Amino acid sequence: MKSKKYFYLFLAPAGVFILTFLIYPLFRTIYYSFTSWKNFSPKQSFAGLSNYNRLIHDPVILVSFRNTFIMMAGVFLFQVGVSLLLAILVSKTKKMFKFLRTVYFIPILISATAIGLMFRLIYGYEYGLLNLIFQWFGGEKQVWINEKTSIFLVTIPIMWQYVGFYFVIFLTGMSKIPGEISESAKLDGISSFQEAIYITIPMIRDVIVSVVILVISGCFKVFDMVYVITGGGPMNSSELLSTYMYSAAFRNYNGGYASAIAIVMVAFGVLLSAITRRILEPKETY
Repeated sequence: MKSKKYFYLFLAPAGVFILTFLIYPLFRTIYYSFTSWKNFSPKQSFAGLSNYNRLIHDPVILVSFRNTFIMMAGVFLFQVGVSLLLAILVSKTKKMFKFLRTVYFIPILISATAIGLMFRLIYGYEYGLLNLIFQWFGGEKQVWINEKTSIFLVTIPIMWQYVGFYFVIFLTGMSKIPGEISESAKLDGISSFQEAIYITIPMIRDVIVSVVILVISGCFKVFDMVYVITGGGPMNSSELLSTYMYSAAFRNYNGGYASAIAIVMVAFGVLLSAITRRILEPKETY
């Protein structure tokens, strides 16, 4: 009985933190999504489903959803694929192991805002690095960020920044694989490619599932880098759910509508994570 008391005692701070900064704000946001709340007034009036009805008919929401899923597809293919490939290659490298692990992780240590500013300068028209390179080779300046390219250009730095993060997760998972398995495979004449496909990847399946869930949830939280590079433009072409929610709240001062967008983001994030886990997790057999 005493051990349980200490157990609850140590859990209490975490419980208070979760209730204060997660559960309570979530329920307040749900409440605000059913209200008409303009200019952050201290008073809100009940508006029923009007915010959600507006959300369904809002063309920018459709653009935001499309952009979010485009970014999710690119991030999934690049971050998961490249980080897994790098982890497999580095796990077989005895020399420079620590150096490579540090180099790949460096982008995580840089602020997303700083990275966004760097890529904004790279894409710039007047003094951007890309146009400077084009001019060196006799080309003409290009407007890189436009309605057709903006979402793809803002996805590039997002994909690049988090490769090192998932690389370290995969590398940690691979370090748990017993060395005897690899040695036995080599004695049987299996190639490195076959070992990666038939041994390494199946044995870190749980790690892969966790990474995929992190990628999906992370895509709904991307904001600062897109906001710095394009601000959701031009003409809302790179708008994400997160940036559009910010615009609704702090540009249009419509807290009720912004809350509705936030709830939709949370709902879709949880739904996609649950579906992904259901599909990818290995079935238990008894």
